[in-house]
Amino acid sequence: MRKSNVELENELFKSIYDKTPDYIKKLNLMDFSNEGEFTFTLKKEHLKPYDKDTNPEGLNLEEWFANYAKEAKVSTAGIRGPQNILYPQDTRFPINLVGIVLATLAKALAANEKYKGKEIIKVAGREVRYNSELFLDAIARIQAANGIRTLVPKERKTIPIWLASFLAFKLDLLGGEYITSSHGISVKNATKDLNSQGSQYLPEESMEFVEKIRQIFDETNKNGTYEIKIAGKYNPLIDEKVLGSIDDGVDLYVEYLQSGVAQKINLDLIKQIKDKIVIENVGGSAYRTLSRVLNKLGISDKFTWFNIEEDPFFHSIGKYDHTPKGEKAFYDYSVDATVTAKRLNGEKFFPVIETLHYEEKLTKMPVGTAVLITDPDHDRLTIAQTEYACTIPELEKAGIDYIRLNEDLILTIFTANQAFLMLMDFWAKQLKSQGLWDKHPRFIIKTTASAISWDEWAKKQGVKVVNVPVGFKEIANIMKKVELKLKNAPANEVIIDDVLGNSINLGINPRLLFGGEESGGMIMGTEELIKSEAGRFAIAMREKSATEAIIVASALISKLQSRQVSLSEYLTEIFDENNIIGRFDTRVDIAYYNESEPDINKLKEDKAAGEAKRTKNDLFYLSMAIAVREGKMTIENVKEVLNNTFKSLNFDNLVSIKFVGDGTYLEFTDKYIEIRPSGTDAKTKAYGGGSNKAVIETYANVLGNYSGDLNDFHKKYVSEELYKNTKDEAMKYYLKFVDKDANNEPFVIPDYKF
Repeated sequence: MRKSNVELENELFKSIYDKTPDYIKKLNLMDFSNEGEFTFTLKKEHLKPYDKDTNPEGLNLEEWFANYAKEAKVSTAGIRGPQNILYPQDTRFPINLVGIVLATLAKALAANEKYKGKEIIKVAGREVRYNSELFLDAIARIQAANGIRTLVPKERKTIPIWLASFLAFKLDLLGGEYITSSHGISVKNATKDLNSQGSQYLPEESMEFVEKIRQIFDETNKNGTYEIKIAGKYNPLIDEKVLGSIDDGVDLYVEYLQSGVAQKINLDLIKQIKDKIVIENVGGSAYRTLSRVLNKLGISDKFTWFNIEEDPFFHSIGKYDHTPKGEKAFYDYSVDATVTAKRLNGEKFFPVIETLHYEEKLTKMPVGTAVLITDPDHDRLTIAQTEYACTIPELEKAGIDYIRLNEDLILTIFTANQAFLMLMDFWAKQLKSQGLWDKHPRFIIKTTASAISWDEWAKKQGVKVVNVPVGFKEIANIMKKVELKLKNAPANEVIIDDVLGNSINLGINPRLLFGGEESGGMIMGTEELIKSEAGRFAIAMREKSATEAIIVASALISKLQSRQVSLSEYLTEIFDENNIIGRFDTRVDIAYYNESEPDINKLKEDKAAGEAKRTKNDLFYLSMAIAVREGKMTIENVKEVLNNTFKSLNFDNLVSIKFVGDGTYLEFTDKYIEIRPSGTDAKTKAYGGGSNKAVIETYANVLGNYSGDLNDFHKKYVSEELYKNTKDEAMKYYLKFVDKDANNEPFVIPDYKF
């Protein structure tokens, strides 16, 4: 059994080892330690369930595939799930080596069919999660066996998701594969499929290769076997030289940054920083790339690093030896620093921040030290800052969370909604100070679940807002629509529909100021359109980047240091300057099971039961939103249902109820609440924003935790047939939104010069 120097990680290993059956431990389906070519023979028996007597070779791949295909239709961030971190060939888990091989082969077959006779080049990257190295090796070798050239970093080391995405666009590749589960729990993993734009696959793109897996299974059932070739580890189509010649793409990325957020005006500010900024490098994998970027920009001496060693257990961050209910078991809160939970006594706390041990580290540093916390694939950012405890009354008034470090010091923790409002406001001021602001109309793209303070700020600044469903691929999809209009009619006004049903006039030749979401991911556009090697143009990159956020945040922090103003004071200034009413925001994550459960059978049972609860909660609200959209309910009818279902709440000032692509959005005169089922797990997410923090927290908690039981008031307006068809109708509306003005220009493979 695998051993660790960390007791808690050994507990995790032991629980997984003990609950993995012997037949899984003995599996030797494909040996990637074999550096030569070999063949894996997929058998008909592998598709059926395991039975020690009647089917000892059973892997139950048909059940795995049914779940995989279902998630491909709705996934917001790659097809992800738990894995057996000790035995990666364990097909009882959603993510496993056999599944990775099948999916990679299916994508290769689809690509070769679409681009017959062309040179296909893709990029592949990873972060530090368990088995990521193995999965990267498998992907590169399967692609090589199918004639696809794969660019990988030297020695196949880690790179961030945004760099893989950037390279896919900049080098005009067919796309890429990236192995990560973002800020998810340690035992989770996923492949994020990147298309030729560097954007995550939309569901229809995923379904192309899902259909290929179906065909492989049909052939296996028909013929009894299906042979899958795996190339040698050092096959010439697995190319380390190209990325090696451009320092993994860091050189190109620095050029890109210098055309955007790393202009001289920001770099000069960062060079004036007196008190160093802390970069909290969760998982360790951001350090390898980010340190090179900061060094090439000449600002690396302005930062102090925490946790630079790469560690799939993420330095025990977010990990506990008991569940939220106090039961003795390994429990993982993920590495999302903004996650809140409640202790058994009802006290609210930040479980991830608590495991960073800042009471030991930050109290030795100057008061006012800023901390920039990034996740393992380095696409999200959380901002925090030390302050004196005497500021607590002002923080509570402003709705800013904090934790105590000692009697005199606290750490303020900003939600992404708060942090990104500061960054977009600061960057707007920087553009204005350079005389650039009025050269183009400005717009932002945001998810509906993000802060209404962003919409209010934008309105005050004359910035247009396009609201989209949750998921960065949705933000990228709007970018591509804008670019198509700029290309086809550069002298015309650009008009884009948002997911709320509004047509937004972005003006002539607009520029993206900011694209982002409340979960901590953001991007900023450039003044000049970004050009790929083959001449494609983009208004911004397709993946969120904590590096961009770090550059802008660091320049802002320097500016505030010179003014002796804290981030919390600056946020309050923005609220006041822009007369923002919806200053408060909240997010409630309702998990219906323990994701870290090592017993896969219990995990599957608990997840299935949780998914049923999640769906029931979702359908209660969504069915009313669809009924209103189809003219079968009025907003007054909805108020009647909600007032009689939730008698402790008041819905008299509800203005609208809308389906927003993946959730239900309730708009009030003084707040919004969005109830959204997770696209990848048995969870419900409830978001809120408004003028009173206690009120939005109450509404989000009550509505998010509702059982979804249908009462007579609901049944009075929503027929059984409408309720049953709600999801299908919602999908039609979503696809209509995605397809309107879609940029479906076919990708043309260029003549590569490398």
